[in-house]
Amino acid sequence: MADKVVIKSLEELLTGSHAHISFEDAVRDVPESIRGVVPENMPYSIWQLVEHIRIAQWDILEFSKNPGHQSPPWPEGYWPKDPAPKNDEAWKHSIAHIKKDCAEFINLLKRTDADLYAPFPHGDGQHLFREALLIADHTSYHTGEIVAVRRMLGAWK
Repeated sequence: MADKVVIKSLEELLTGSHAHISFEDAVRDVPESIRGVVPENMPYSIWQLVEHIRIAQWDILEFSKNPGHQSPPWPEGYWPKDPAPKNDEAWKHSIAHIKKDCAEFINLLKRTDADLYAPFPHGDGQHLFREALLIADHTSYHTGEIVAVRRMLGAWK
């Protein structure tokens, strides 16, 4: 029973917006003209933040399910070099992948044989519960940055 409550809470944390705005709300209706703009005194654009969220979440998902997974090199493998997406399709693709990979991670949590707290044999102490918190924390942090960049660029309500 306790694990069901924990899993439901993790799912809400990964997809919801209790203490902050959701990722989906933060990227909704971002004008194409500002997706690749790097504001003064900021190191990245909204596009780079979105892609960074996608890459990091994908890496955590793959690590959690595949003992042979090789993570990208840090930090260059986690940040796109180009500040803007190639086109609107690349933007939509990245956002769709974030949603798809999040759902896949939640499915890992819900598997009947899932042990939330058992360390992965291929890691150094990581387990599903920790990786769920890592995804939520990381995405939340960068979602806040997306909102801040949108404010800087005058594209936030």
